[in-house]
Amino acid sequence: MTKTILCVDDSASMRQMIRMTLVGGGYAVIEAVDGRDGLAKAKANAPDMVITDLNMPNMDGLAFIRALRESDAFKGVPIIFLTTESDDAKKAAARSAGATAWITKPFQPERLVAVAKKVLG
Repeated sequence: MTKTILCVDDSASMRQMIRMTLVGGGYAVIEAVDGRDGLAKAKANAPDMVITDLNMPNMDGLAFIRALRESDAFKGVPIIFLTTESDDAKKAAARSAGATAWITKPFQPERLVAVAKKVLG
């Protein structure tokens, strides 16, 4: 059965690049434009994994992760931060919020697929 990954990023070109990479790796992808949209789509689609940016309008990645983790349905869902940020304090905040892993943009497509395979089994 195909695993579904929710991609939350305010950049249309970044979502397209992530979608192409993950679909090429055999995954189904749902896209969301910000944390608020991502929360609605996560609840409607129950993804197997989430990839989110940090800096977005309406609801940033940290607030999005915290909101997801409040629901029992998302306690065990892997959440990958994919962002230009590399500050250790932000990484610590992400882990504290419930992020599973952190990938810095620009990303290597094969690394993103490898991380997906690793966390999804």
